[in-house]
Amino acid sequence: MKKIVIALLAGGGLLALQPALAADGESLFKSKACAACHAIDTKLVGPAYKDVAAKYAGQADAVEVLSGHIKNGSQGVWGPIPMPPNAVTDEEAKILAEWVLSHK
Repeated sequence: MKKIVIALLAGGGLLALQPALAADGESLFKSKACAACHAIDTKLVGPAYKDVAAKYAGQADAVEVLSGHIKNGSQGVWGPIPMPPNAVTDEEAKILAEWVLSHK
């Protein structure tokens, strides 16, 4: 019985840490729908993240602009195919934007 309780507490602790562990860009990229249309260095449906980082390089409000596109979607920025809104929080959108912009 004691082993079961310890195992349950350990499992609960891991579940409690899951949001903190997933708070990096790569983990979010893999857990959200991003990979269906984007890759780091290859254009798929949407642009490669290296191309996005190059486009916004040196732009002071790049994180804000890109996180807005991630959360709310965009149209006409990279061509005729629109990017739909994504089910992310403001913080997740910011983390993803910072991660995308880090690919130089």
